Amino acid sequence: MGFFEGKRVLVTGACGTVGSEFIQQLLTNEEYQPAEVIGIDNQETALFFEDQRYLDDNRAYFFIADVRDKDELVRRMKGVDVVFHTAALKHVILCERSPDQAVHSNVLGVQNVISAAIETDVDRVIFTSSDKAVNPTNVMGTSKLMGERLITAANSNKRSGKGPVFASTRFGNVLGSSGSVIPIFHKQIAKGGPVTLTDPEMTRFIMSIEESVRLVIDSAIQAKGGEVFITKMPVIRISDLAQSMIDRLAPVYGFRPEDIRVDVIGSKPGEKLYEELMSDEETRRAIELEDYFSVVPAFRGIYQDIDYNYDGVVSQDVDNAYVSASEPALSQSEIAALLQDKGLLSEPSETTDQRYWPGDKEQSRSDS
Repeated sequence: MGFFEGKRVLVTGACGTVGSEFIQQLLTNEEYQPAEVIGIDNQETALFFEDQRYLDDNRAYFFIADVRDKDELVRRMKGVDVVFHTAALKHVILCERSPDQAVHSNVLGVQNVISAAIETDVDRVIFTSSDKAVNPTNVMGTSKLMGERLITAANSNKRSGKGPVFASTRFGNVLGSSGSVIPIFHKQIAKGGPVTLTDPEMTRFIMSIEESVRLVIDSAIQAKGGEVFITKMPVIRISDLAQSMIDRLAPVYGFRPEDIRVDVIGSKPGEKLYEELMSDEETRRAIELEDYFSVVPAFRGIYQDIDYNYDGVVSQDVDNAYVSASEPALSQSEIAALLQDKGLLSEPSETTDQRYWPGDKEQSRSDS
């Protein structure tokens, strides 16, 4: 882990779930020892409180900046060695309502990060993507896929191997993050139910934010350029998650688990019953490593020939797409142990217990 020692690291989206975890791990994990960590975000209030957390650490600096502003990115990247790009518009329905804004942040913003990194001679840039970029069904997922393509193309467009190493990482649901289902289930159980389930057959890849960010940091060290790293993640059935939480939390709030009703309310528009982290086409150019897959560029030979020779290769041949419906799911007892181990059964900060979908507004208008 000496890779980060003495280096300057910049994190975009510093106030988000992923970005703030990057900053915390880089500053508190004794294995990393960066010389400086710079966090940028366009959320003034959240950035103020993030700055307050590290008042006693003279390696931490925070600035108001937007990835839509390339000139500001250039100013902040001067002298930086590594960039973790986590800033994005991520709420599916809001991106559907304002697709042009998703393009400005998630597509043009990525290009601004690329251009600024090239201009300031950054050593490497790691872009955090999403499972929704695989066979996308919405604007947000499509914009994330375009971001991946821009990152890969930026690496291919280098001349004589000079310039930053660009790579992407892709992972699924972060347990307990803002807007995730765990806080909602918790609130529903606390009031005696019902617990609302979209579909009993729904499966999801899951991982704690700490594990996800650690693996992204590790992949930054491994990156050769242009590839997409796909984090290996456990799979759960959402129905098993709900039942496991009911069994553990109902007695805490004075209820019997068998008295908590589960209502099936149906999937949201555009929502998949399963998650895809790697498509069938990508398996043809994937390499399996111990903790993740690396999908190398489809057009890898346009400008340079990169040797994708990693440490800890499990297999050079990947036969199956990485889809949650095809992977073995954790048992309810394994889910319970995971929730307990990660401290995810504590009282959530969220106040709502509603599985409200903003698109219901549009639907109700059309029905009337």
